[in-house]
Amino acid sequence: MGVTGESFKKRTNRDAENMLNHTLKPRHLHMIAIGGSIGAGFFVGSGSALNRGGPATLLVDFAIMGVMIFNVVYALGELAVMYPVSGGFYTYSTRFIDPSWGFAMGWNYVFQWAIVLPLELVVAGFTVSYWNEEVNVGVWITIFLLAIVFINVFGVLGFAEEEFWSSVLKLAAVVIFMIVGLILVLGGGPSSGIYSEYWGARLWYDPGAFKNGFKGVCSVFVTAAFAFSGTELVGLAAAESENPAKALPGAIKQVFWRITLFYIVGLLFVGLLVSSTDKRLLGANPFINVAASPFVIAAKDAGLIGYDSFMNFIILISVISIGNSGVYGGSRTLTALAEQGYAPKFFAYIDRAGRPLWSTIAILACGLLAYVNLASAGPVVFDWLLALSGLAALFTWGSICLAHIRFRSAWKHQGHTLDEIPFKAVFGVYGSWAGLILIVLVLMAQFYTALFPLGNEGKIGTAEDFFKSYLALPVVLLFWVCGYFWKGKAWLRTRDIDVDSGRRPVNWELINATKAEIAAYPAWKRVYYFLF
Repeated sequence: MGVTGESFKKRTNRDAENMLNHTLKPRHLHMIAIGGSIGAGFFVGSGSALNRGGPATLLVDFAIMGVMIFNVVYALGELAVMYPVSGGFYTYSTRFIDPSWGFAMGWNYVFQWAIVLPLELVVAGFTVSYWNEEVNVGVWITIFLLAIVFINVFGVLGFAEEEFWSSVLKLAAVVIFMIVGLILVLGGGPSSGIYSEYWGARLWYDPGAFKNGFKGVCSVFVTAAFAFSGTELVGLAAAESENPAKALPGAIKQVFWRITLFYIVGLLFVGLLVSSTDKRLLGANPFINVAASPFVIAAKDAGLIGYDSFMNFIILISVISIGNSGVYGGSRTLTALAEQGYAPKFFAYIDRAGRPLWSTIAILACGLLAYVNLASAGPVVFDWLLALSGLAALFTWGSICLAHIRFRSAWKHQGHTLDEIPFKAVFGVYGSWAGLILIVLVLMAQFYTALFPLGNEGKIGTAEDFFKSYLALPVVLLFWVCGYFWKGKAWLRTRDIDVDSGRRPVNWELINATKAEIAAYPAWKRVYYFLF
């Protein structure tokens, strides 16, 4: 964690398979899992989703995406405990699916986070403008970019501590909102606001629970996917934890609580308190108008003095946190690509403090794209950057599910049993199939709304409309083709999949002793252990 001149020299004394530090503690992994990806997609993007689909659609789509991400994270957890390698999920695609597809997924993931960083910096700048519009947004972009650079000087512990405390703040804010939301729905708001009498579920009847029919349901999926982006980072961080086999399973379980408690219950109150026809929602998107956040709107309508500024502060912390996650996820994946010969070799450089130096600098440099927004054509450029990153996470998640399915198939084919797997996904291979099918259905839904956009009276949209919604697909296919011509390797046959090299040694004596200890617990304690 040093910042001396010596610390930037190349590291040579680590395991060849993982030159990164192993300093993350269980508390870091737990908070990255439960609060790491709660950001502008949830706090602000939910407003545009509510406007397009209505309160019931908001809940249904987020619940469906929650089921999908639950299975994705458990599949990732099983693989990460077995094969803890830097670069995580991208290397699983290379190992269990197709080296060319692994190349595509690696670069897709790097580009996703490299683009998210400048987008989040711009949001952070506009968030501060909520209080003071006189200062140029470029000033705030510079301040926040320097803050992220400073955090990354301290390597993985800088990232982990920032994520830990920002997650604590975000989760506390959501819990406070749910308590305040319940009071407002029951009519306990100040007399100066609109929730001073029993409010109930009136907005589910007028203007209604669903909006824009089937097309409205289809249009909200991508917003939900964006809100869950970054959930998979817990698997990437596992490679830098002290004891992944012990810490990761507990962290994976926290994802269930984030989905059910924070996302679903939080959005239930959003749908109860804010009308889907509210014109203030029209500017809601994860990158520009923070005042269009339904959390801020509900606070204003309630007449809660200062609460809108509090939520705005939480949104600011969230977007900086996601920007920092972008540097972490992008740099670690770029380093893994270089280590496997899929990127220039100098990106594999890891210094004595465990920082992937050139990879981190490369991703941070992408943050300079934020200044494009200061030009007159900035919003147009940003629309296309958003188009590049919009669907990227779905391809990553689908690849994790498919890698898990292929791993289980090869594991069985080579004579192994499930009893040899130390941490198993709750729903096994069926959960991964369910996750993969849901991802395909979401991609189909997005294809439909890309062809026939909302508000276009059922007519086919323009080519520009289509590619702004679906640009990620041709980009991923281009990466796949490039990977094939570069490496000349395609789909792996089950018999050719290597399930043994790089596998973590398992202390079965300790695992069996722990299982016996758990079996002896009273019923309530066994339930607690299963859930947490």
